[in-house]
Amino acid sequence: MKGRWIIYSATEVAWLEANRLLPIAGYHEAFSREFGRVDVSAANLHALRKRKGWKTGRTGPFVKGQEPVNKGKPCPPGKSGRHPNARKTQFRKANTPHNTNYLGHERVSKDGYVEISIDERNPHTGYERRYVLKHRYVWEQKNGPVPDGMFLKCLDGNKQNTDPSNWELLPRATLPHLNGHHGFDYEAAEPEVRPSIIAVTKLKHTAKEANRKATR
Repeated sequence: MKGRWIIYSATEVAWLEANRLLPIAGYHEAFSREFGRVDVSAANLHALRKRKGWKTGRTGPFVKGQEPVNKGKPCPPGKSGRHPNARKTQFRKANTPHNTNYLGHERVSKDGYVEISIDERNPHTGYERRYVLKHRYVWEQKNGPVPDGMFLKCLDGNKQNTDPSNWELLPRATLPHLNGHHGFDYEAAEPEVRPSIIAVTKLKHTAKEANRKATR
């Protein structure tokens, strides 16, 4: 009992040591039945084993192949997992988590582009769906695959406007002419000037390619 020492006889100590490998509940029940010690709790016996340094052979974690002691035993009604409060948060059969990313689910990348989940296996994870850039996906559905060496340029500066009309197919070689490296800064330009920047950039690229082919 709490607040005073519990005295055990030599016979009791010998019995307790000999049966120390029993699980604590069975250990306490058998000891109480054997010696009629109603003043000794399971916690008292557990503390005694620890003080004596008696090893039980149990480390706590389950090991491979070990079966739980309650396997096949249904939880009593109103207890543990069958408590009304617990059942409120339990998934029902065929339910899916609220954050499941369904086919067609959209998100915004750290670069500000809209990504969409499509029915295509992810080559990196093997998952049945993967995310792709929505503006490119929608554009390709209408116009076919983006050719090698080309990219889609956002025309109105709003990366989340995925309408195909807002994206123009341009050679990657024109990028330096649009990002300010060669006098133009498309993103900083006024909306009414941007079409002219695109047109001049395309003309410069065409001239450059024609000159390159002529000097071969």
